[in-house]
Amino acid sequence: MNKILLASLVFLLPGLSYADSQCGPFYLGTSPANDGWSRINGDKPKTQKVTFLKQKDDYNNIKMEWVVESSKDGQMYGLEYIKRNGKAFLNAQILQASMDAPRTYGTFDCHKTS
Repeated sequence: MNKILLASLVFLLPGLSYADSQCGPFYLGTSPANDGWSRINGDKPKTQKVTFLKQKDDYNNIKMEWVVESSKDGQMYGLEYIKRNGKAFLNAQILQASMDAPRTYGTFDCHKTS
């Protein structure tokens, strides 16, 4: 079921019309290959989920979730981008292998880049 949902999103997202954004140390961009996947600091996420918060195709009220492995530090990050009424922020957490490890997370305001 999750694979079907993910495959469906790949076909829906090439038309995604959100501008590239900077959220703290995370640069959120689109794929130069136009494959429907976002890029986080240039890295393709391992998973991607999109939820429209109010109505379908309302990109001013959207939630996007990713799991991405950073090519710079090798860490796995869980990211949640939320945009409501045109204002966006990003929740980020370093994903740990052990449930007993302390959680490292942050919230960043986002702004459009050129």
